[in-house]
Amino acid sequence: MTEPDTIEPLDLRFSQAELADRRDSIVEFIQTSVDDAGADRAVLGLSGGIDSTTTATLAVEALGADALHALVLPGEVSDPEHMSDAERVATELGVEYDVVEINPFVDLLLDTFGEVEGDYRAVGNARARTRAVINYLVANHEDGLVIGTGNRTEAMVGYFTKFGDGAVDVNPLGNLYKQHVRQLARSLGVAEELVTKTPTAGLWAGQTDEEELGIDYDTLDAILALHVDGPLSATATSRAIEVDEETVERIGDLVRASQHKRTPPATPPRS
Repeated sequence: MTEPDTIEPLDLRFSQAELADRRDSIVEFIQTSVDDAGADRAVLGLSGGIDSTTTATLAVEALGADALHALVLPGEVSDPEHMSDAERVATELGVEYDVVEINPFVDLLLDTFGEVEGDYRAVGNARARTRAVINYLVANHEDGLVIGTGNRTEAMVGYFTKFGDGAVDVNPLGNLYKQHVRQLARSLGVAEELVTKTPTAGLWAGQTDEEELGIDYDTLDAILALHVDGPLSATATSRAIEVDEETVERIGDLVRASQHKRTPPATPPRS
């Protein structure tokens, strides 16, 4: 019996010229956003993952290390290795950072609403929203802008907490697929172990992004690029990347179901 052929991921990487242009564009975007807001600096939640590390690196390039305040916000289920990576990144970038344990805040919520304890999704989202509150507390105090770290891949399928990690003023990586973020990170000199580290939102113990999504990032990127953002039907996309059509349709359903996360709160029509 022969082994099945390995399916190569769809190569979405930029050319070197395109990558340089995208980098310059993001740096200018950060500078302009802070200037237009009349802010003095920026605040960013640093998790030790590729997205926040890449964003922090670009923010330092745009604003200077003195104008970025990083917050490392570990919770009960946070991997100590990730938190150590976050502190190391902040130190290497030369930015001010604080480590704030979120457990006391989340525990207060659970003490108040005891029936929620054990609901891993509700509690996980509460952790993300607690981090957002701390980000904005510091940003308001320092007259700063909260910089988000999300990418397009996760935003399109709703893989973020509404009013949690989605609660930011600007999102510099918001138009980049995960594959693009990896390419950009490497070009910025981000450590390879951070580029290839298993992505996790750290909302509950043992959680990983790809396991929760039920699909690997390269395949998800391809479906979004070809079917959601691109012109191909679910059937054509399935053939092009050799993935079953049900998976393609499921991703399309995720995009549609999460639209409310990407738009302002709905209001009734004006009479």
